[in-house]
Amino acid sequence: MARDSLAQRSLGTLHGRIKEARVLMVGAGGIGCELLKNLVLTGFGEIHVVDLDTIDLSNLNRQFLFRNEHIKKSKALVAKESAGKFNPSVKIEAYHDNIKDAQFNVAWFQTFDIVFNALDNLDARRHVNKMCLAANVPLVESGTTGFNGQVQVIRKGKTECYDCTPKSPPKSFPVCTIRSTPSQPIHCIVWGKSYLFAEIFGLSEDGAPELDHSKDSENANEVANLQKEAHALKRIRETMGSEDFPRLLFNKVFKEDIERLRSMEGMWKFMRAPEALDYNTLLQESLGCGPAVAQKDQVVWTAAENFAVFVDSLRRLSTRLEESRASAGVANPAPILSFDKDDVDTLDFVAASANLRSLIFGIEPRSKFDIKQMAGNIIPAIATTNAMTAGLCVLQAFKVMRGQLDKAKFAFLTRSTERVIASESLQKPNPHCATCGVVFATLVADTKRAKLSNLVEDVLKTQLGYSDDFSIKREAELLYDMEEDVHLEKTFEELGLKADTFITVFDEADEDAKVDVIFSVIEKEVGKGQKALSLLEEVVVAKKPAKPAVETNGHAAVNAKIDSVVHGDTNGTLNGATKRKADEADLEDDIMRKKGKVMEERKANGGNGNGIVVIEDDGAIILD
Repeated sequence: MARDSLAQRSLGTLHGRIKEARVLMVGAGGIGCELLKNLVLTGFGEIHVVDLDTIDLSNLNRQFLFRNEHIKKSKALVAKESAGKFNPSVKIEAYHDNIKDAQFNVAWFQTFDIVFNALDNLDARRHVNKMCLAANVPLVESGTTGFNGQVQVIRKGKTECYDCTPKSPPKSFPVCTIRSTPSQPIHCIVWGKSYLFAEIFGLSEDGAPELDHSKDSENANEVANLQKEAHALKRIRETMGSEDFPRLLFNKVFKEDIERLRSMEGMWKFMRAPEALDYNTLLQESLGCGPAVAQKDQVVWTAAENFAVFVDSLRRLSTRLEESRASAGVANPAPILSFDKDDVDTLDFVAASANLRSLIFGIEPRSKFDIKQMAGNIIPAIATTNAMTAGLCVLQAFKVMRGQLDKAKFAFLTRSTERVIASESLQKPNPHCATCGVVFATLVADTKRAKLSNLVEDVLKTQLGYSDDFSIKREAELLYDMEEDVHLEKTFEELGLKADTFITVFDEADEDAKVDVIFSVIEKEVGKGQKALSLLEEVVVAKKPAKPAVETNGHAAVNAKIDSVVHGDTNGTLNGATKRKADEADLEDDIMRKKGKVMEERKANGGNGNGIVVIEDDGAIILD
C-alpha cells in the first residue's frame, strides 16, 4: 500500500492540490512542532519554516521534535531534520532568521498558497498578518494560553484580520517607579529593556508601551526629568566604540544616578536606600569571568558575572550598530537595534543591566532564563493544547484550499469542567481596521529617476483623484504633507525608498476622505521615454466609512463591556460563542444587581420611581 493511499481516499481531489501546495509556517515552537508534523504527514508538497529562536532545555517537555543534543541549535533547522524523517517525499526549507527581515518581502509571501502562524508574540503576528494582506495570501492564525487556544482563518477583504479586534495593551508601569523606586524584578527588567536599551541602541523610551507617562503626582517630576536624562545619555552614546564607552555608561546609570537618588534622604525613610556600584571594583572581581558566563542561563549570576556580561554584551551590540551605520545609505534613517527575547546579544544586555540594578536596590536578581520569560511576555504552554490547536489549523486549511471559505470557522479551545472545542462563523472585516481597512497597491519605480513629486502629482492627484489635503509617510517618518514639501524634488533613491519599502498615504480631507493606501515599492529601471513611476495594477480607493453613532440608551456601554471581555486578552487567544455567552450572563447578573441598588436608593430617598438616580459604581448606569 502506498504511503499516501489512505490520505488520498479521505481527501479525494484535494489530496492532489495538497501535494502540489507550497506553504509557509512561521514559528517552530510549541504549536509549530505539532503543526509541522501534521503538514508533513498530510503530504503537503513543499513547506518553508521560519524561526529565529534556538532550542532551550525548557522546550523539550512539549516540543517533541527536539532532543537534549539539540539544545542551543536552531529550532527551524532541527525541526526540518526531525520532521523530514516522517515523510521523505516532502520538501522542507528552513530559515534561522527573523520573519521581519528584508528577504521575506511581499513578493516572497506571494509565492505561497497558504501561510500558517505559530508565533508567541504580538508584534510578529501583526507583521505576518500585514504581509499576508499585502500579498493576498490566506493566513491561518493560531495561539495558545495554558488550556485555551484559538485558530482563525484570515482572508483579505472577506474575513476579519488579526488587528480587526483590538488587543489589550501590555501592562505599563509608572515612570517614577521604574526610574526611582523599583521594588520588584519586573521593574528592573522593564528599566533595562524599555529605558536603558532603547536610549542607547534604539529609539527614545517615549515610545515604550511598558512605561506609563501619565503626569500624575510624583510621576510628573520623573517625566519632566526624562528629557535631561536623554541628553546626558545621548552624549555618552556618541562615544560608542571607544574604550571609555562602557565605563561612562556604567558610571552614569549605576553610580551617578544612584548617588543622586540616595541624596534625597526623604525618599528612604521607610525603605532601603540604594547602594551605588563601583566600576573598578567589579572590573577586578570579574577578571576570571569569560564569555561562557552568559550561557549559564539557568543559574543566577553573581555581581561580577553580571558585570562581565554587561560589558561584553555592550561591546557586541556596539559593534553591530556601528557596522549597520557604516553600511547604511546617506538618505536612509539612522539604523537602530530592537530588543528581541530570542536575540542573544539584546537579551544578555537586558538581563545583566536588570540584575545590576536589582542588586543596587536590594531586589533578588533572576536567572537569564527567568528574565527572558518576563521580558518577552512568554505565556505558559501545555503540550495537549498545542497538539489540538495544530490539528485544528490543518482542518481549517483544508476548507481554504477547497475554496470553501464560507465553511471555515473561528475555532477555539476553552476549559470549564472539561475541555471543549467550540467554533463560530468567521466575521466580516472591520471597516475601521487600520490594517485591513486599507488599500494595498504596488508602485513600479525607477528609483534613480522617480521623484516624490511623481507620486504626489501623477499617481495620487491625477490617477487616484486626491485633493491637496493628504500626507505620505514611511513608517513614522513624514515625507510629505501640505506644510512639508521639501522632499518633493528628491528621487526615491535619495529618500531611501528602495525595493520592498512600504509607503502609506493618509487622506486628511474633512469630507469624503479616502481610506489609507499602503504602497509597496518594486525597483525597475526603465527607458527615458517611459514613466519613472507607475502603478503595477489598477487601483480603486474607496471612501472611509462613516463612524457608527454612539448609542445613548445604555446598550453601547453594555456591548463595549462584553466586547472587551471577549476580545481584550493580550494574545487574542479567546474569542467565541461559548465565552461570549458566559460573559453576557455574568454581565446581565451585574446589571440586575445594579438595578436593584438603584431602586433601593430611590425608596430610601422617598422617590416614586421617576427620574434618574446615579450611584457610585463601576460599570453600566441604568436609566429607567
